[in-house]
Amino acid sequence: MHTYTRRSLLSASLLAVGSGALAACSGSGPDGETRTHPGATPSSGAAPEGGPVGNGGRPFVPKGPKGYVNPSDPEVLAVERERGAGRVRRFRLTAAPTTVDLGGGRTYRSWAYGDSLPGREVRITAGEVLDLTLANRLPLATTLHSHGVRMRCDMDGVPGLTQDAIRPGTDFRYRFTVTHPGTYWLHSHVGMQLDRGLYAPLIVEDPREPLSYDKEWVVVLDDWLDGVRGSTPDDVLSQLGGGGMGGMDMDMGEGPAHSGSGAYGPARPAHGPSRIMHHAHSRILHGMGGNVDYPYHLINGRRAHAPSVFRARPGDRIRLRIINAAADTAYRLALGDHPMTITHTDGYPVEHRSTDALLIGMAERYDVIVTAQDGVFPLVAVAEGKQATAMALLRTGNSKNVPSPEVWPDELDGRVVPARRLVPEDSVAFVDGEPDREIRIRLTGGMKNFDWSFDHRPYSLERRHGIYQGERVRLSFINATDMWHPIHLHGHTFALTGIDGLGTRKDTTVVLPHHKVVVDFFADNPGLWMLHCHNQYHSESGMMTVLGYRT
Repeated sequence: MHTYTRRSLLSASLLAVGSGALAACSGSGPDGETRTHPGATPSSGAAPEGGPVGNGGRPFVPKGPKGYVNPSDPEVLAVERERGAGRVRRFRLTAAPTTVDLGGGRTYRSWAYGDSLPGREVRITAGEVLDLTLANRLPLATTLHSHGVRMRCDMDGVPGLTQDAIRPGTDFRYRFTVTHPGTYWLHSHVGMQLDRGLYAPLIVEDPREPLSYDKEWVVVLDDWLDGVRGSTPDDVLSQLGGGGMGGMDMDMGEGPAHSGSGAYGPARPAHGPSRIMHHAHSRILHGMGGNVDYPYHLINGRRAHAPSVFRARPGDRIRLRIINAAADTAYRLALGDHPMTITHTDGYPVEHRSTDALLIGMAERYDVIVTAQDGVFPLVAVAEGKQATAMALLRTGNSKNVPSPEVWPDELDGRVVPARRLVPEDSVAFVDGEPDREIRIRLTGGMKNFDWSFDHRPYSLERRHGIYQGERVRLSFINATDMWHPIHLHGHTFALTGIDGLGTRKDTTVVLPHHKVVVDFFADNPGLWMLHCHNQYHSESGMMTVLGYRT
């Protein structure tokens, strides 16, 4: 029995998005069967009912200790049936090498979903079934993770834990019911692939949307180095001294999924200039801003010197869905001359709160509402502690006074409301109560040896934190390092706790250096679930673990 409430869902129609590499098909016919529009590529790969199958057609079972619910076990399928199955929305993403254009003549070879950066948006309505085929046309194995979505475990996209990695030249079909509206995103969960261009927005609309607004602006933040003067994310990981996730044993297909060291292949000398960050202090993050000195910071794939432009009319109410897809950078974001009203964080609604700026850690999302004024206004994302910015423009008129790339809106120095100060809407709030199980996790490691881990133990499939279905679980994150960490839990959302009780619902939370964060969640989604730091360089160095449901 759950002790929190959920917004009821009604069926609603939505026009599926996509063309080219992301082809959509919409609608079910009067007989209830999903019909594919001409031009959409039929899905293939995983068996949608019984879960994905591994080599030789056998159900995928990860290596590790016995006594845990595996990703396609009956307990997982039972919960998926309870979610129901609404209208099916089919999409196809192709992960492939491509040339990305960052604006102003800056083009680089990288990997992306299709030919755009970010990948083309995937949009569905809560209650519908997402049926997404990932075609791997990369030279290495890959997967797809739907970040923040509560789904069946065998669709979570973690190689070696919930599925075999998708080999080059093959496809994999992800299919699951999405019950919760919100702002989410898609990204690779193999090696350092996220720090290339393998990410895209995933927007789940609310069929009973309570917000009133005229336009919607999806804003994706990113730090970029791939291809710049010969740099690759794997080279930078080698420069930092990380890599390998000791003890991890995965069949990654033809060739290593990671070109650095450890489980993904033999170590090799780093190429390109040094990207190690020095003197990146942030007051708001209580220490270093990050580990990597990125040459570019982007909003919707564009540099500040060639910004993307969002057009609206004066007086329009605009909903901004903001996603931090960066690998190593928190951003402080503000829209010049516009206060923002926070409405959601990590997809879940909060009591509306006015702020001047937001601090957004890697993988976090915020939804805000602004009322557009007349003119041209800079949306600026400061790379916190790194003395660099990204910029996009809101244009509501014909003014030729375009802000400079170095503009610094006053709002950046104004109010910043942290997530712990937000109050969840009653519809998604947890009821206060005592936990059935408490798990204490220390965040350990440091820059000297780049040996980030939990409890001084690097990631291994052999080690799992056991929980039981139906339990209320309390996680205490104790940061014993000099660095901040954005900690993400797969397959669940948790409630931040504090002196005033339970707070906002999230799936990713920032844990400051030498601080403690306590969260509660309900164990209502059986399987094996990753818990990790979403600084990609930290997780790839070992700051990951598994929460496993016991049989």
